[in-house]
Amino acid sequence: MVTDWIKVARRTVQAMQPYQAGKPLEEAQRELGLASLVKLASNENPHGPSPRVLNAMTESLSDCNRYPDANGYYLKSALASKFAVDVEAITLGNGSNDILELVASAFLDHNASAVYSQYAFVVYALAVARSGAAALVAPASNYGHDLNAMLALVQPNTKVVYLANPNNPTGTYFSHNSLAVFLRALRSDIVVVLDEAYYEYAQAADYPDGQLLQRSHPNLILTRTFSKAYGLSGLRVGYSLSHPAIADVLNRVRQPFNVTSPSLLGAQVALDDDQHLQQGLDTNRAGMEQITTGLDTLGLEAIPSAANFVTFAPGIDAARVNQALLERGVILRPLANYHMPKHLRVSIGLEHENQKFLNELPAVLSALK
Repeated sequence: MVTDWIKVARRTVQAMQPYQAGKPLEEAQRELGLASLVKLASNENPHGPSPRVLNAMTESLSDCNRYPDANGYYLKSALASKFAVDVEAITLGNGSNDILELVASAFLDHNASAVYSQYAFVVYALAVARSGAAALVAPASNYGHDLNAMLALVQPNTKVVYLANPNNPTGTYFSHNSLAVFLRALRSDIVVVLDEAYYEYAQAADYPDGQLLQRSHPNLILTRTFSKAYGLSGLRVGYSLSHPAIADVLNRVRQPFNVTSPSLLGAQVALDDDQHLQQGLDTNRAGMEQITTGLDTLGLEAIPSAANFVTFAPGIDAARVNQALLERGVILRPLANYHMPKHLRVSIGLEHENQKFLNELPAVLSALK
């Protein structure tokens, strides 16, 4: 008899679904036999890493027989200098996803609960489910976080609140004042994770200054990543800024050597390459205008975004639109697993990649109507 292993797994795991990543280029090419595709599915920096980063990582490969620095001394020192914090306030992760998981591992169990928003990053739900804690999901407001609704869900056993700003997959953000009011109303023994994976792209004057808020709210953790604006998605490097006492807790559950040597060095060099970072931000600003104007011309509803992607409703079956675009060489991200089956997410790419999407979309919509 063949064992049904899902029934052997923990009950919380039985109810989970695997994380669904954006379709890789290689997979799409194998399936469709297309030589040329544009990938606008995973919110990656289309410029990739800078030459300085590539050169540094190449040099580091000669020592790949050695374990990486488990403490990440040089990257932590660079981060501490850039953000004017103590080294002891920094935790390194295998992407910022790793930090989100570390928080759940350190603070949540079956006796606890955690709060996050509808339409928020799916890893919050996965991390909470793995911990065995109860998930308290607040209804979104205009696809964004309703901080008052989240506050109303807090229970005596709530230990963690996850906030995404800007939010993935909707691109929405909340203001500094809104977050300040929320933090003042929340119990000080609840860990608040402010997921800022896209914060470099957020240009609004009222975007929160998380470090300023940390001065009066030591329960606030900022999580950030090198995967987006710095163009290092494949390296998997993230970090958090927190009170040193919280960082100490996170480091107790962090896996040893969770960031590789090339990744540590690549991130350190990228952090100092302001010119390359600005190039990516400029490309994103122009591309955002290009795509939102194109969607508006087609009369399609798009959610205003503060990040490097736009979520929109094609007006007809989103799954069919996604498949038709894929067959024409454009990879987007369907959002059914976020309970947004009528929406698709398009990342901001290079000008010609954005234009490929905008050229193909009208033909697809016309063919499917």
